[in-house]
Amino acid sequence: MSSKPAIGFCGLGAMGMGMATHLVKQGYPVTGFDVYPPSLNKFESAGGTPSSSLSASAKDKSFYIVMVASAMQAQPALFDEEGIVKALPKGATLILCSTVPSAYVKSVEKELVDMGRDDVFFIDAPVSGGAGRAADGTLSIMAGASSAAMEKGKWLLEEMSAPKKLFIVEGGIGAGSNMKMVHQVLAAIQILSLNEAYGFAARLGLNGKDVYDTVLGSKGWSWMFENRSQRTLKEDYFPGASAVTIILKDTSIITSMSRSVGFPATLCSVAEQVYFSALDRGWGANDDAGLVRLWTPEPVAKIESKLSAEDKEAKFQLVVNLLTGIHLVSAAESISLAKHVGIPLPQFYDLACDAAGGSTMFKEAGERMISILEGKEDGKGRVLGGYIETLKEAVSEAQAIKCPLYLGTGALNLLLQTGSGLSLAALLSCYMP
Repeated sequence: MSSKPAIGFCGLGAMGMGMATHLVKQGYPVTGFDVYPPSLNKFESAGGTPSSSLSASAKDKSFYIVMVASAMQAQPALFDEEGIVKALPKGATLILCSTVPSAYVKSVEKELVDMGRDDVFFIDAPVSGGAGRAADGTLSIMAGASSAAMEKGKWLLEEMSAPKKLFIVEGGIGAGSNMKMVHQVLAAIQILSLNEAYGFAARLGLNGKDVYDTVLGSKGWSWMFENRSQRTLKEDYFPGASAVTIILKDTSIITSMSRSVGFPATLCSVAEQVYFSALDRGWGANDDAGLVRLWTPEPVAKIESKLSAEDKEAKFQLVVNLLTGIHLVSAAESISLAKHVGIPLPQFYDLACDAAGGSTMFKEAGERMISILEGKEDGKGRVLGGYIETLKEAVSEAQAIKCPLYLGTGALNLLLQTGSGLSLAALLSCYMP
């Protein structure tokens, strides 16, 4: 018999399975529910206790974690007659780890009160880091809640997160989801950017493995590029580890929220349209690392380059320049939205630098952008000229070979809006009046 508290868990998908089995390995008795029977079997094999009903999984559980894909899935799981909330014991701690709109988690808080369950300690705690980190207990977690709820549930969040990767965001319920939303600005753009880069490289006649090696040590690096390349280079898309529908759902949260608060989420809106195109082709359940197929049917790792060494080097640089320009603008878009919705900017910077949205350009330019938005410097130094010129070269080459660069063109147009200032302050002014 374990001396550790029993935990209920709903949602044993790629991330949820990792989180739940990690807790099992740490010695917690975990009862898990999922609508997909093979997931329950897998969870049982890993030492967990499978449950065939939500209410049974919540009965007598003082701690309960929900890790479903969307608000549409969370609502009935939480509030149906045979759902989680009605079965939870008095004073239970309920943690919602799904990526959902902040407006939705606020509605959950209100519904708990309206149905007489204000005794439940509710925590808004979306996560980032992928299935591997979920299984290792090294996720980044962004949590918002009342101080009383945080006091109850912090230990459990610490069990699932890496040291120093539990970010308690001021502002209560909704603050955790808003922090995750602004982080996903980076993720949404950078997932598409790596596919765009491989597609552009393929049209230039470059082998994908060579592109990977070149980008890793360059200013074009991002966590998403390094992570997703493992699947892009192997064509591991069916079903892969992260479906297009997942990043599309996150992107749509960003664009919907942006419209509601009057914020121009320019590159995220471009990304959303491309994700819709993939959905139209029936690729929704395929891995998002396979969007490169919008540019080329040929496996990028099998392209045989016939270019001279000098031509190769010049074309590799075009690909790096494309990524660098996109990532610079994505940093501005994410940080500006964070400012717009009241997220603490230094905390966001610390989170994103070492999370799935991290990139060399975010790390290098993000700190200065935050200083500008916080009024600590004017940011008027001419620092963007080189980036504009190199991105312009990449876009011009793409135009010459009739290769679509959705994000590249969007990023260049934003940079060109900076006019003669060519400064970080001018770029941020494209987002913040």
